[in-house]
Amino acid sequence: TLAEKILSAKSDTQAHAGHIVVARVDLVFVQDSTGPLTVRQFKETGLTVHNPAKTILFIDHSAPSPAKELSNDHIFLRKFAQESGVVLSEIGEGVCHQIVAESWANPGDIVVGADSHTVTVGALGAFATGMGSTDIAVAMALGKTWLRVPETIRVVVSGRWPKGVYSKDLILHIIGKVGADGATYKSLEFGGDVINIMPMPERLTMANMVVEAGAKVGLFPSDSVTQSFLREQGRGERYIPLQPDTDATYEETIKIDLAKLQPTVAKPHTVDNVALAGELKGVRIDQVFIGTCTNGRLEDIAIAAGILKGKKSHRNTRLIVAPASKKIYLEAMSRGYIADLVEAGAAIVPPGCAACLGVHMGVLGDGEACLSTANRNFKGR
Repeated sequence: TLAEKILSAKSDTQAHAGHIVVARVDLVFVQDSTGPLTVRQFKETGLTVHNPAKTILFIDHSAPSPAKELSNDHIFLRKFAQESGVVLSEIGEGVCHQIVAESWANPGDIVVGADSHTVTVGALGAFATGMGSTDIAVAMALGKTWLRVPETIRVVVSGRWPKGVYSKDLILHIIGKVGADGATYKSLEFGGDVINIMPMPERLTMANMVVEAGAKVGLFPSDSVTQSFLREQGRGERYIPLQPDTDATYEETIKIDLAKLQPTVAKPHTVDNVALAGELKGVRIDQVFIGTCTNGRLEDIAIAAGILKGKKSHRNTRLIVAPASKKIYLEAMSRGYIADLVEAGAAIVPPGCAACLGVHMGVLGDGEACLSTANRNFKGR
């Protein structure tokens, strides 16, 4: 499987499902929610950062800061970056997972982050997974980590996309089918004719949400789509092809026909509580939030702008848009998407997590309902 191949290469062993391996780590990162605890844990080791150039502190979750306590956390992270030489991604640069995809992750890499949605860059064929602060602190210090090689569930997708159905609907359908804990510590490996031609933005959306089914990692093959994406980002030389063996052993294979899919949402307060959008006709929506590491990419903004161009959002429904990165924000402005959205009544907030965390820039009041492109609908988010 893809998981076994990557972990074999990075541990110099023949890694099979169920084995424990000690593997080299290519990239370590934290964000401003988890980062302060991780840095404190790291300082307790008394060690130095193994590879500062591949260790990143992101200020994105509460950026700009909405409270003095969070501002102090930002000061703490900035000071550590100056002292240790690690990379600092500042306010306005964007969401950690999007920037890691744009600028850092490569096929065959092992990427660990103190954030559950680190799994996003599995779309590039990287074994990417979230870990707790202590494990991340150790990876920062030693440049390696231990992992149990996960069993793999293969998801094979075929058919043609119905109108208005995207990869977000597909991954919600999968989560609804598997359940919130149905893939706990498994690798979800995607394949099939549809996956082979799926653009990178839609792969990123799907990989981002595998953790909502409990998965340790979500992996796509590294193929011509991956190669084109890396070239566009200026690191085409980092491409390596990566495919599962034809005789790989899978715990389970799930087959999905796109023709049977419809626009899908997750109802409160769990992601596997899925329903077809058409079944929820008449539900009053107080706020719409478009953005996050799941659906804040240029293609998502383009779809929203295309729908709203020349129209006005409902006076009783707030519209908040948060581009996932500065690069996306600038491109969306140059193409006129941002102007179309603002003219329709949208409030554009800085690149970052914004309302997703439930801390600022779109926190709901009692009894309000929000339709969001974020990956989680937990209470308070």
